[in-house]
Amino acid sequence: MSFRWLKPYLPRSLYGRTLLIMLLPVISLLLVVSVVFIQRHFDGVSRQMTLSVSREIRLLLRETPGGVQDIASSSVARTLGIAVVPVPPEDMPKADDRRWYDLTGGVVTRELHRLMPDLLAIELPDDQLVRLYFEHDGAPLELSFDRRRVSAAQPHQLLVNMAVFGILMTVVSFLYLRNQLRPITRLARAAEAFGRGRHINYRPSGAIEVRAAGNAFLDMRNRIERQIEQRTLMLSGVSHDLRTPLTRLKLGLSMLEDEESAAMQQDVEDMERLLNEFLDFARGAQEGEPEKVDPIMLVRQIVEDAQRANIAVDLVLTEGHGTVPLRAGGIRRAVENLINNAVRYGARAEVSVLLSEKSLRIRVEDDGPGIPAAQREEAIKPFTRLEPARNQNRGTGVGLGLSIAMDIARAHGGTLRLGESARLGGLRADIVIGR
Repeated sequence: MSFRWLKPYLPRSLYGRTLLIMLLPVISLLLVVSVVFIQRHFDGVSRQMTLSVSREIRLLLRETPGGVQDIASSSVARTLGIAVVPVPPEDMPKADDRRWYDLTGGVVTRELHRLMPDLLAIELPDDQLVRLYFEHDGAPLELSFDRRRVSAAQPHQLLVNMAVFGILMTVVSFLYLRNQLRPITRLARAAEAFGRGRHINYRPSGAIEVRAAGNAFLDMRNRIERQIEQRTLMLSGVSHDLRTPLTRLKLGLSMLEDEESAAMQQDVEDMERLLNEFLDFARGAQEGEPEKVDPIMLVRQIVEDAQRANIAVDLVLTEGHGTVPLRAGGIRRAVENLINNAVRYGARAEVSVLLSEKSLRIRVEDDGPGIPAAQREEAIKPFTRLEPARNQNRGTGVGLGLSIAMDIARAHGGTLRLGESARLGGLRADIVIGR
């Protein structure tokens, strides 16, 4: 049997699910105990007490000679505590009357009618009095007595006690479990922050299993940070060491004035640009802490800077307003890489920004050949060059542009999505970051 239909109605948070786990058994137990109590106490006890009262009433009506006044003044009525008064025919009730929430009233009414078929009507106005209506010797008659003679005193007391102590124990359990769940919440918050490129202080605490998970997370975080640091140092060192001979080559070639030297100088500039790409890839998005940034203003500045560099790019659409915690340098590097890729493989590029309550989307589109759907996942990997998809003869590179953009998006807790541009027909690259 499938319970998938129930899944949308269940709580998603750990606190909500824990609360459900606590409340479900408590409420189920209270319902079971209530049903058993009603059946055994309300029903059984009320039936026994009603049987005793019915015998006393039959004794009073059958064994006392005379009319209504004789019955009312008889010693039997006084001894049994039953008040007897005559009733005008027009005041006789037509049907039984009781409160809808009277738990024992239904049992009392049903048993009295069963035990005394000549009973005309029953009134249970409150928890203090019972009124029975008969016809004796052709005259209407009302018998009244204490309600406690047919119902247990304060029948709701057990239910109230169960509800009060059930709520009390639930609150105590929730307070205890909240302390047990707090270390898990702190661990989740630290892991989420690290996934967004932020480093927050975290110390394992709580149960043994939670401490083990926390220590494993710290080991993983330290190992990843060491790997990132080693990668950055390695690529930075290599790039720095290569810049000195490249500078000498540029200086020497600048003194020559022939066509071959101009071509060689272009090769040196291409090598320098490749080194810059390596450095960008090494740095990734781990520079500084995120700050509140207006993404629309940031992207507008990037596009204006690109236009001043004679790059065919336009900012075509901006929606929304507000600020988002971003590393401005990393986002600038990612958008510039996407723009450079767009104009390298196409004639022009268009940029749009959509800022909603839940996410930030920066889109770069071009009119180039695009990337087939089957190769888009491969295109994001570092050092990947897709010869059939993108016209590599129109530019040189090492395949790091999309990879750098993806790393920066992931460092902000987002992602890079590739698709086909509906406006220009080329590649559509979306940087999507949750708010």
